[in-house]
Amino acid sequence: MFNTFRTFVLLAALTALFMTVGYFIGGTGGMMIALGFALVTNVVGYWNSDKLVLRMQNAVPIERSRVPELYDMVDILSRKAGIPTPAVYLIQSDQPNAFATGRNPQNAAVAVSAGLLKHLETREVAAVVAHELAHIRNRDTLTMTITATFAGAISALAQFGLFFGGGNGRDNPMGGVGRLLMVFLAPMAAMMVQMAVSRTREYEADRIGAEISGDPLALASALEKIANLAGRQVNVAAERNPAMAHMYIINPLSGQRMDNLFSTHPDTANRIQALRKLAAFAHVDDKDDRLQPRPAPTSPGRGGGGSWRVPTVGRTDEDGGQRGPWG
Repeated sequence: MFNTFRTFVLLAALTALFMTVGYFIGGTGGMMIALGFALVTNVVGYWNSDKLVLRMQNAVPIERSRVPELYDMVDILSRKAGIPTPAVYLIQSDQPNAFATGRNPQNAAVAVSAGLLKHLETREVAAVVAHELAHIRNRDTLTMTITATFAGAISALAQFGLFFGGGNGRDNPMGGVGRLLMVFLAPMAAMMVQMAVSRTREYEADRIGAEISGDPLALASALEKIANLAGRQVNVAAERNPAMAHMYIINPLSGQRMDNLFSTHPDTANRIQALRKLAAFAHVDDKDDRLQPRPAPTSPGRGGGGSWRVPTVGRTDEDGGQRGPWG
């Protein structure tokens, strides 16, 4: 009930922001048009935004028969989290990262990048998946996905107002000045909403994800690796749709410092420190047995969990051969 109320409040606030932008761009007429767009965005955001997000982030579904080890991992961790096993998607990006989406645990998906499977050890991948499952269990995914949809729409509306104008001095109290202000202030307001939605949820998902995987130090190690590599490898889909950056476990945008005022994510060092404190409190160290998916039959063991072959979904390397992003 609380999650439903929280989502309703968020939708109402974003709709009000959308109408405010419309008013300063096109006066009363612009506000009514913005209301219409907001209502459509609400419907799309609830029922279809997860599919839009997956498509816009170059995430494609992968069959269980092609990557049984990853599916086994997601299935085992989902049962530990007490939720249905979500659909599994592969993000076609060399940048290590991951996100979850879906309107509820019964209609959810976990997306991991090819770079994540390439650069992280098995226990680290498991910890990242557990973090995303925590978002699903907490029903954060609907809130985060709707916020991404609205943030992108608000920014697009502001740009539309700049290029096509609208309103007049009698209907819009600030005229052209109002339109110019909205071009800069509307995306910033949308960003502030993203920050409010994302920052506290990441800490909570870290904590619950560590409990699900039983390995807080693996998640700490994964966050450190992802943060270091994300700044050096461009996620093209995320750069094209920056309003969706808050959905990832680590900010996917290049050149972003996680500890600045306008970051959608908490400082990675603070997250790692919190996880290490959690590990110390639970008396967990790297010598404990961890959840490990079975190794591939033809692959030598690596990282405590086997070297996996994950499909490249049609991509090839420079020599024309298929690229295996794991190992």
